[in-house]
Amino acid sequence: MKVTRLNSGSPWEGIVGYSRVVVRGDAAWVSGTTSTVDGLVVHPGDAGAQTRQALVTLAAALERAGFSLNDVVRTRMFVTDISRWEEIGRVHGEVFGDVRPASTMVQVSALIDPAMLVEIEADAVRGAGA
Repeated sequence: MKVTRLNSGSPWEGIVGYSRVVVRGDAAWVSGTTSTVDGLVVHPGDAGAQTRQALVTLAAALERAGFSLNDVVRTRMFVTDISRWEEIGRVHGEVFGDVRPASTMVQVSALIDPAMLVEIEADAVRGAGA
């Protein structure tokens, strides 16, 4: 079965050697996604707003690959301050609603940019929607 790799145009994809989304059949895997727009971190200091922006970016990547947030079956959230879990989790819950993917949230010591508070990965299966 063919594997398709989609990029967002970020120079980091080539430098680091990753794809924004990898698709094989009805499955898609989305790389870690942060609250960046045009290469700049947006919503510094606001973990909830960063979560929402990361999910907006993640949704756009899925749509380019022919999937939607309704197809997401798993998310992984990497956060720099686990004490803000509820702020982050509430946004995740609002965005996914009844989709309710399997999910993990873990604290990491840092993300690539110190202004980044949240990074989210997602796995999707076409037609898995709620």
